[in-house]
Amino acid sequence: MKQASEILQTLQEQFADKIIKSSQECMQPFAVVAPGAVAEICAFLKNDPGLAFDSLMCLSGVDYKGAKTEPERLEVVYHLFSMRHRHKIVLKVELPREDPALPTVEGVWAIANWHEREAYDMYGIHFDGHSDLRRILCPDDWVDYPLRKDYVQPESYRGMPAAAAKQFAQRAQEGEDLGTDPFSAG
Repeated sequence: MKQASEILQTLQEQFADKIIKSSQECMQPFAVVAPGAVAEICAFLKNDPGLAFDSLMCLSGVDYKGAKTEPERLEVVYHLFSMRHRHKIVLKVELPREDPALPTVEGVWAIANWHEREAYDMYGIHFDGHSDLRRILCPDDWVDYPLRKDYVQPESYRGMPAAAAKQFAQRAQEGEDLGTDPFSAG
């Protein structure tokens, strides 16, 4: 098992111009990589015998819109694990909010197919070269991307109400008579 510092050093040696920054001073050490290099770096991490990251545990989208301490952006986060060596690392790719795109890693880990489709569906992140990039959770004709912080939920979808109804407690706090008073002869 390699320590995160060793893995990050190997990445820095192999891809110095493609590693934007890295951190070991956190619970999940990570490297931020250039968007265009993510597939190449992931293939290296999987195929290098000393690293053997054979498992893409998770691929997630993150929206940093309105962040006070961070520049606004979208991020794709890859949590990788090696079954053989029992070590792990996190890769991050920072993308612009407008037209976010990066290469697919579906050719490295087949499970990326579904993870990337979810990131596309929820955040609008395009994975260039993906074999079937279409919505996976929302209907095909859904407008916009529900996990973006600037998302506005539609009032209706195909004639059905789509906006969230007020919760029972909120309605009671607003003074609505809900017929729940056990002392009234309702």
